[in-house]
Amino acid sequence: MRAALIPAISLCAVLAGAPAAGQQPPKMARIGMLNAYPADHAEGRAAIDVFRQALTRLGYIEGGNVSFEYRWGDGRLDQLPALAVELVRQKVDIIVVGPTPSALAAKQATATIPIVAWAMQDPVRDGLVASLARPGGNVTGLTFLGPELVAKRLGLLKEAFPKMSRVAALWHQGGLAEKTEGEMLRDAQARAQSLGMQLRVIKVEKPARLDAAFADAVKGRAEALLVLPSPMFYTERRRIAELAAKYRLPATYNAREFVEVGGLMSYGASIPDLVRRSAGHVDRILKGAKPTELPVEQPTRYEFVINLSTAKALGLTIPSSVVAQADDAVR
Repeated sequence: MRAALIPAISLCAVLAGAPAAGQQPPKMARIGMLNAYPADHAEGRAAIDVFRQALTRLGYIEGGNVSFEYRWGDGRLDQLPALAVELVRQKVDIIVVGPTPSALAAKQATATIPIVAWAMQDPVRDGLVASLARPGGNVTGLTFLGPELVAKRLGLLKEAFPKMSRVAALWHQGGLAEKTEGEMLRDAQARAQSLGMQLRVIKVEKPARLDAAFADAVKGRAEALLVLPSPMFYTERRRIAELAAKYRLPATYNAREFVEVGGLMSYGASIPDLVRRSAGHVDRILKGAKPTELPVEQPTRYEFVINLSTAKALGLTIPSSVVAQADDAVR
């Protein structure tokens, strides 16, 4: 099963160190990089590049004061626990991961090595930290806040298509932690009901089920599609956008990367921004800060993106009041 980092998006574990006045990190900080992608996957490499560039701006130079140890999961989440254990045995200095599944695997592997995660869904409910303000263990980083934004996406969908009443929701069971998934589904159903919409959840266990899932949605007379957050969906976003076009279903997503490959609209945090900001956590830890004392940060940038070309291809007219709310319009 393939997983994404970014929004959707990669799974990484990284160590870096930067010099500070009067306080020096280890001469050579050891970096463990855990990624669920195959080693030749473009997105996995791209996320690593964003992170390493952020570290470079903080003064961390590969071969100078930092070195890297890579582990790749070949697109399988079930490989992550064993790979995390390997990194612990290599005695890396810090682990930086992407979404919640990789953070859980790293936490299971070690209670002492600092872990920085750049895209946790709900770290408190998932048992990764005691609270956002005081994590209380060896995990810190940033939260993507995916589940809480589902209601917002449904609201924007209703604004764009006021007469819509039947929505299908694609759900990848096991893509997020169990508690997070449960809350996300409850929030989605409650928001749909408040908007006068019928929400039908369609479970997608693996990429091979996507075609059948879209056929099920159409059979159920869905008028629109809500794609719930999932690393697998992020990885398969181009195919999902193509299927939405094929079945002529207006769809809303959790990351702009879906819209950039033909999806209709998205609302969510900027993944590259989260990746860049997580480098700051690594920097502070290498200068002596403890993960337990570093608050888990929330997104500061949310993006509402619309693909006007896709709307035109689907024969849809999105109200100007909705377009005016967009941070970006792809034409």
